[in-house]
Amino acid sequence: MKTLLMMVCALVPQLMLAEPAPLKTVDQIDLARYVGKWYEIARYPNRFEKDCASDVTAEYTRRNDGKITVTNACRKADGKGKESKGTAKVIDAKSNAKLKVTFFWPFSGEYWVIDLDPDYKYAVVGEPDRKYLWVLNRTSELAPGVYKRILAKVRELGYEPAKLLKTPQGPQDYAAH
Repeated sequence: MKTLLMMVCALVPQLMLAEPAPLKTVDQIDLARYVGKWYEIARYPNRFEKDCASDVTAEYTRRNDGKITVTNACRKADGKGKESKGTAKVIDAKSNAKLKVTFFWPFSGEYWVIDLDPDYKYAVVGEPDRKYLWVLNRTSELAPGVYKRILAKVRELGYEPAKLLKTPQGPQDYAAH
């Protein structure tokens, strides 16, 4: 019994260290600068993008009611386009960095901006449980040095950079079917 107690006591500090700190977002987002088209540079694998082979984009458009229309598009392996539309609502008006996104009501997901270029050239989006992660850029290519810095930042925030899948990008001339 004493040996078991000693083993448990030895493991407790390791288990406590394994728990990442609460996810921190950027301090402030100017939504007028954030809206527009973003190209997905990399993502954690997820079920809702499983048939997206390449050319993934997200376009955000402000609405009169204060919400944001989200239009995600990609090219499937057969070359056909795919498009999904949803709605985002700011849930932290102080920073504008935390949103809830709904594609299929009543289900919604957390959309937290956790890193953002000062000139809004790239953004990193995650969620509190660290199950999802996206690296976005205003153009279809991201400089290797910037990507390396982003990998260091997401590691610091408790994500596993090795899980990121790079998104192939090509000409964006497809139409969703």
